[in-house]
Amino acid sequence: MSTVSQPVAAPAPAPPAGPPPPAARNIAVDAYRGLVMLLMMAEVLELARVSAALPHSAVWRFLALCQTHVDWVGCSLHDTIQPGFSFLVGVALPYSIASRLARGATFGRMFGHALWRGLLLVSLGIFLRSLHTSQTYFTFEDTLTQIGLGYPFLFLLGFRPARWQWWAFGSIVFGYWLAWALYPALGPGDHPIHRLVIIAPSWNHNYSGFLAHWNKYANLGLTFDQWFLNLFPRTEPFVANDGGYLTLSFIPTLGTMILGLAAGRWLRASAPAIPMRRLLAASAIGMAGGLLLHYAGVCPIVKRIWTPSWTLFSGGLCFLFLAVFCWIVEVRGYRKWAFPLVVVGVNSIAAYLMAHLWENFFIASFRIHLGAHFFQFLGAPYEPVLRGAAVLLAYWAALYWMYRRKLLLRI
Repeated sequence: MSTVSQPVAAPAPAPPAGPPPPAARNIAVDAYRGLVMLLMMAEVLELARVSAALPHSAVWRFLALCQTHVDWVGCSLHDTIQPGFSFLVGVALPYSIASRLARGATFGRMFGHALWRGLLLVSLGIFLRSLHTSQTYFTFEDTLTQIGLGYPFLFLLGFRPARWQWWAFGSIVFGYWLAWALYPALGPGDHPIHRLVIIAPSWNHNYSGFLAHWNKYANLGLTFDQWFLNLFPRTEPFVANDGGYLTLSFIPTLGTMILGLAAGRWLRASAPAIPMRRLLAASAIGMAGGLLLHYAGVCPIVKRIWTPSWTLFSGGLCFLFLAVFCWIVEVRGYRKWAFPLVVVGVNSIAAYLMAHLWENFFIASFRIHLGAHFFQFLGAPYEPVLRGAAVLLAYWAALYWMYRRKLLLRI
């Protein structure tokens, strides 16, 4: 029997690839962000005051150290807040881009929003720093301001291949280091304006030799600020920030955000799995790189001026925190314990504003309605931490109320 071959229909053309679908929300990221914001809000506990009132207690001394920025070189738990906040901005960006593309947003509109967001963050940072001044206090070292200055550049990198972000990161770290290394190393009294800055006799963090390029009150960043910040109206000329913080730190802070961008891309690409090996390897490389630069005498680890070695070291710590949260929450599935942190983490801007705007209101309310000495029931030394715990609980209750009603403050 003869057979007649039938024509084979050509396969239908594949539909054009659309924007990547938004990934399911990573609860571990929200929990990590919640921890960062909780550490910031917990400043109201005033652990250093309790430690000062109980000078023989090693426990309170340790807790106070955890809640205090190091004077210059090194790192405390409190020093991980700002890099954690900045890193998580980068982690969230791939999720945000995917969500907006899925809703039909164009690149032009999204970039316009990125510029607007950066401007709002800068303005909000200046506003918060001006709360107790007689006029607008133009300063750019606030966490929100630093993120806002770098955010548009981060957004552009979010649309480029991964190799672009690593080239940008390497250029920032090396270029920023080189600029400081080439700037003349000055002692605290070698510059006419530097002589106006009084350093306490107990200050023992001045370097000599090559590392003197990164001394407090005698560096490239301060020289820039003494020119730049005095372009704005001020009640008196700017000489120096008391803590040594600088406007130009937004450049290496952008490096920290780029590391977060890499982590966010890895998480989205691997979802629902967690790229634990990558996160842990990045953590080890970052911390080892920062420590190597520090102990080799190439660049000290100084958070206050966000040195390149601090960018590497703190970035490694952020990768480690993220890996730990992902392992506990996403891999092991232990989520219930993280709920109080998630309530804070999903509303981070609201939490930031509460910590800056509501503290005095709550303290005054407690004093009016509970009495001036209500929180001394365990003794006067414990009053600051008990009062602070009540304020912290009030913050969380307000954030929980917003969480239940899906009132999320976004910029």
